[in-house]
Amino acid sequence: MSRPKPRPAPTDAPGAGDEAVCHPERCPCTDGNCTLSRTARAASPDAASQDYRTLMATEAAVSERLSGMALDMPAMAAVSNVYRAAGAIRNHFEHTVLAPYNLTWTAWVVLWVVWIWEEIETRHVAAEAGISKGTLTGVAGTLEKMGLIERRTHPEDGRRVLLRLSPAGLQLMAELFPVFNKQEALVVQSLSAEEIRVLAAALRKIVVDMENGPGPA
Repeated sequence: MSRPKPRPAPTDAPGAGDEAVCHPERCPCTDGNCTLSRTARAASPDAASQDYRTLMATEAAVSERLSGMALDMPAMAAVSNVYRAAGAIRNHFEHTVLAPYNLTWTAWVVLWVVWIWEEIETRHVAAEAGISKGTLTGVAGTLEKMGLIERRTHPEDGRRVLLRLSPAGLQLMAELFPVFNKQEALVVQSLSAEEIRVLAAALRKIVVDMENGPGPA
């Protein structure tokens, strides 16, 4: 049985009776007919259920609910916005860049970790990706069936397993990551260069603090 291959990112955007071509530098766009643009529009808040709650509406509801409580509101706002931003970014990438390749966010992160380290033990992949070993087993199995990852037994311990990208996986990452990075730039396009630098440094500091263990409250 031949292994399924990831679909290439769409470039042609056929219109009704014309030969319009998608422009990668502004894709996904609001009027394009390529898969990327259509998926992005379908995933937008405007196309979602009327039960969708905007950021301002949520903030107002939280403020009302917590009124009068002795809380560190700036800390809560910072952590809540990190969490909400992470979810929004994940959803954006899953519905735009990753959708044409049949990849979930978790599968993408696993591919990224293995790509960076070239060959890495499964337990370390799970730790780097922030997922359980059980979840990694399922994700790695799917990626292996897609022909993107290969596994082999550790030469010094038959109980341990090493993962590496297949030639198809290496080709996929080389093609997909530049597209992914363009969307990263889109995510922060409303920030100045200095704001981006400060944001990256602040978030990195939080990550380091959490890895070292937070101090006493």
